Amino acid sequence: MQTKEIQFYMLALPSVFLWIGFVCAISFMEAWLKFRAPGVTLPLGLGIGSLIFKALNKVEWVFAILIAIDLFLLHRGIGMNLPRILFLAALLILLTQTLWLLPALDARIPLYQQGLDVPSSPLHFYYVGTEVVKIVCLFMIGIHFIRSIRIIS
Repeated sequence: MQTKEIQFYMLALPSVFLWIGFVCAISFMEAWLKFRAPGVTLPLGLGIGSLIFKALNKVEWVFAILIAIDLFLLHRGIGMNLPRILFLAALLILLTQTLWLLPALDARIPLYQQGLDVPSSPLHFYYVGTEVVKIVCLFMIGIHFIRSIRIIS
């Protein structure tokens, strides 16, 4: 008689794809669409964006914690495999965004709101670049998880 076990990442699998969805919806859609709404000025849009990105960042940390619990506590004996390496890369990006990029971008908002001339900065490009890399890492993790759902005899 064969025993069958399904290897399934109960927390990590949905968290990865929900995380991807949140980032894509907010970073790649909401961020620039709000400025096309009637009556939304640059200072107002930046204030709204700051609020939304702070909320997104908190949600991302919830997803990161759920994935970490699954990858490192529920599946302890696996060693340092590709999903763990990719997750640590995504986590490093999230940490960089939380501690440096978002505060640096937020620091510029009061200058716009005061009507000052704000010199251009590459910070938005850095943020978008890190979002793209983070999404690629998460997508690759998700594909690995889907492939891991198999019956082991």
